[in-house]
Amino acid sequence: MTAPMRAESLSALRRTDVVGLARELGPQFAEHADDADANDRFVAANFETLKTSGLVEAAVPAELGGGGAEVAELAAMLREMARHCASTALAFAMHTHQVAIPAWRWRHQNLAAVEPLLKRIASERILLLSSGGSDWIGGSGEAVKVDGGYRISGRKVFTSGAASGNLLMTGAVVHGEDGTDSVIHFGVPMSSPAVSIADTWRVMGMRGTGSNDVVIDGLFVPDASVALTRKSGEWHPLFQIISTIAFPLIYAVYLGVAENAREIAVGMARKKRQTPHALRLAGEMDTALRAAQLAHRWMIDIVERNAPSADSVNEVMIGRSLVASNAIRAVELAMELAGGASFYRANGLERCFRDVQGARFHPLQAGPQAEYAGAVALGLPTATIF
Repeated sequence: MTAPMRAESLSALRRTDVVGLARELGPQFAEHADDADANDRFVAANFETLKTSGLVEAAVPAELGGGGAEVAELAAMLREMARHCASTALAFAMHTHQVAIPAWRWRHQNLAAVEPLLKRIASERILLLSSGGSDWIGGSGEAVKVDGGYRISGRKVFTSGAASGNLLMTGAVVHGEDGTDSVIHFGVPMSSPAVSIADTWRVMGMRGTGSNDVVIDGLFVPDASVALTRKSGEWHPLFQIISTIAFPLIYAVYLGVAENAREIAVGMARKKRQTPHALRLAGEMDTALRAAQLAHRWMIDIVERNAPSADSVNEVMIGRSLVASNAIRAVELAMELAGGASFYRANGLERCFRDVQGARFHPLQAGPQAEYAGAVALGLPTATIF
């Protein structure tokens, strides 16, 4: 087993080469991947390694004690990690984007309010959780106004890495007396007695992410802990920032899965007699993979413009759909190229096929994404398309 690097020795390295560190830790992550997949078990050991490696704070600005990695570096880190254990990479992407977003706001909006959280991530190496699709534009759960704050109840599905997380970044819906709904946003300490984890993650792929439901039952959130209040069911500028930054990180994982599938398939195909059919499959596979790589590069280009908006959401989400469809297609072709042997779990392609299917389900899914892009093309409002 590869021993994890000492965190105190990583200061210079992780500020310049988080990808190299992910590559070095990759074989250790891979050791736990088969067991996690076969037994629906969270990759807890890999997350313990992440906590001591220095990667937990990689996205925190260096001035605040972190690694100072930008989105492009973080995406490349997750892409490399996915080659070794896709579940570790996807679950860690949820923490990574929750750090990258306040880091971006600190750098580009001079938002001092995020400093305490970022400093805490750097010093304590706390892990942030995302409630993801269950807290999309419409919001979920219920917040009831009480003296001094809100009483929160709800069930947050798809909470990747729930068992290792310290703070769940989430929200809840406030039903107004006038019939309008708003959403408040806040952090939930996972140690609270009002919070529990329901063991629900029995799924097709990404089995090791431990994306169980988090149940919140009567949690009190003080008024002072509410970070944002917004209208339910409409895009807010904060969600334009979230979408622009988060999805290039999340979809780097699926790109890494497709790249891993390609390498496995080529290795298997080279051991067999080559036929014109095999050549065509290999060529189609690499063409689909290149399309996914180019689309992902476009997503990173949009992030690096540092101008989140309705237009940047459109461009990132077009990239998200192109990465998803081409990554899935590349893995399908990899299985065909490898032949019947790809059906055996031991060869790794079967898991790549199952894991990459998750690319279908993050927002904006194919239908809403096309509607959003169509509205932009025709000069129509996008505020309620999600």
